[in-house]
Amino acid sequence: MTLEGRHVVVTGGGTGIGAETARAFAEAGAAVTIMGRTEASLKRRGLPHRICDVTDPDSVRTAFDAARAESGPVAAVIANAGAAESAPFAKTSTEALRSMLEVNLIGVANAWRAALPDMKAAGWGRMIAVASTAGLKGYPYVSSYCAAKHGVVGLTRALSLELASTGVTVNAICPGFVETPMLERSIANLVEKTGMSGERARESLLAGNPQKRFIQAREVAAAALWLCSDAARSVTGHALPLSGGEI
Repeated sequence: MTLEGRHVVVTGGGTGIGAETARAFAEAGAAVTIMGRTEASLKRRGLPHRICDVTDPDSVRTAFDAARAESGPVAAVIANAGAAESAPFAKTSTEALRSMLEVNLIGVANAWRAALPDMKAAGWGRMIAVASTAGLKGYPYVSSYCAAKHGVVGLTRALSLELASTGVTVNAICPGFVETPMLERSIANLVEKTGMSGERARESLLAGNPQKRFIQAREVAAAALWLCSDAARSVTGHALPLSGGEI
């Protein structure tokens, strides 16, 4: 591994995938800064943290400047912050679409842009987005989320070509349903909108996974660790499914 002492920033680092990824990178010897909007959840992780709204370029710039002053140039960014909303397309407002694009796509671009000068100067860097299988295929009732995550995959592929000769790799991890608080909110939403039981709602989400299991946050963290290793130095512009064979 090449992470010892390197400064790694994880957005959306207070809960779920972000928290598990931050823990894994810290155990691998990285100097980790987690970012998010809720200070209480960030503090619980016991890692350096900065309040940051990834949809606001000024907030991102300020948070990265403070993190850089504390822990040095940024060597890797795990752009994990995201959100999902569910509605039929006909009932999806322009505002709802814009909201999904802002947090899931623009937020990734803002975080990557803030770290890029450090990586170019070092001749080494890792940009990773936690996207989704919704960036690789369509799902009903989440058209805005799918559009945003498809955008992340396109951004990843385009930027990887721009940076191919710089020592900076750009990749996306595309998990299926991951057992996190976001999944529990999705299940609760299904129960509320369809009247099905919680157990039936869980089964309906599991149905798309050939392994019939939810992805674990530690699996996403392990994939991110590998993408930051020397073994993955030739892997760039890749959208890596973690889906039990769904994609």
